[in-house]
Order: sequence, then structure tokens, then C-alpha cells
Amino acid sequence: MFKNLDPLLHSQLRLAVMSILIAVEEADFVYLKEKTEATAGNLSVQIDKLNEAGYIEVEKSFVGKKPRTTCRITTLGRKAFELYVKALKDYIG
Repeated sequence: MFKNLDPLLHSQLRLAVMSILIAVEEADFVYLKEKTEATAGNLSVQIDKLNEAGYIEVEKSFVGKKPRTTCRITTLGRKAFELYVKALKDYIG
């Protein structure tokens, strides 16, 4: 039986962000922007969606006078990602 793929993770950019965070545990906005090659506006919207779902935690701070946004995957996010990957594997066979 095939499971539905999590629509929140089925977006290319959100899946990329989650994949990066699974590997590094924590990443700042600039790093995610460089790795995903997304625009700042689009990345910001997708990070907000993942944060609202509880899949990532977002911490905003300042380094000197520069704002810094750091993202971390949550336990819920890790579980959702694992289920998504398992569902993909089930489709592949």
C-alpha cells in the first residue's frame, strides 16, 4: 500500500532545506541560500512554512549589527523526513 507523500516536504525547496538540516543539524540563512540557490524571498517563505509546521526551529539573533537567522530540524521534522523517504522508497519498490 502506498502512502501519501507529505505535501509540505514535496516542495523542491522545502525538501532541499530539510535534507541540508538533516545532514548538518543547524544552518544559517546565508548557508541555506547558497546551498539551495534560492532567492532570499522564496527561501524565507519556505522556512516560515517549515517553522509553522513544527519541522524546524528558527532562531533570530544579531552578530554585531548584522541579523542572523539560524535553522534547526526538530524531532517532528526528522520523523516527517524519515517517513517521506520511506514513502518514496515504497513507491520505488
